[in-house]
Amino acid sequence: MRRFFKTIMTVLTLTVLAFVGGTVFYGTKTVHDLLANNEKLKQAITTLTHEDQIGFAKVLKQEMRDGKLFTTVKFVETARGDLLNRVLEKEYEIEGDVIHFDALIVTFSDQSVMDGKARSLYLWRRVYGETMSPSEGFDIETPGTHPERYAGLLRDMKLPEQQMFWEAIWDLANDPEALREHGIKAVYGNAVYKRLRPGLIYVFKIGANGQVYPETVLDM
Repeated sequence: MRRFFKTIMTVLTLTVLAFVGGTVFYGTKTVHDLLANNEKLKQAITTLTHEDQIGFAKVLKQEMRDGKLFTTVKFVETARGDLLNRVLEKEYEIEGDVIHFDALIVTFSDQSVMDGKARSLYLWRRVYGETMSPSEGFDIETPGTHPERYAGLLRDMKLPEQQMFWEAIWDLANDPEALREHGIKAVYGNAVYKRLRPGLIYVFKIGANGQVYPETVLDM
């Protein structure tokens, strides 16, 4: 019994020590080691190119129920460099017609990439309506998973290092200071909202300044 108790205490201690001072530890390697010293990661980030279109949304139906308007919306995330390739497709039913789309933007510093030019990743987080709090929103990308749009980005790295990278992005998302220490220039949320109507497609694009904005086009 004493041995069992000692084992439990050891596990709890290691768990507490796994996050210290804004640095996540995975075994003997830290996120700092990965971001600062991994040439394959730097090379992978260098291959990122500026993206214009990163997804779109369209209304499938709107209906009144018990005096309230409900909107069923389809959200589609497109592949990098291939707007016809849908890497994620989900449907949501949300009260009201004003819908918020929330993205996490991660910008790497000039020192983090091989050619000295800043690069960014865009990770969709959630969708929610006017009557909901953001914390009640529906997931788009699942935290801790590998976003399909960036599948293959880290293919030359070992699997544990790939997992560390994606987990670290989500784990440290609320600590911009620590992220900057690990070679990330900025991390911030960008939530945009629109009053949605059937017959239109809302194309989400990224501006040169990293801001997400919706462009409205007719659904042909």
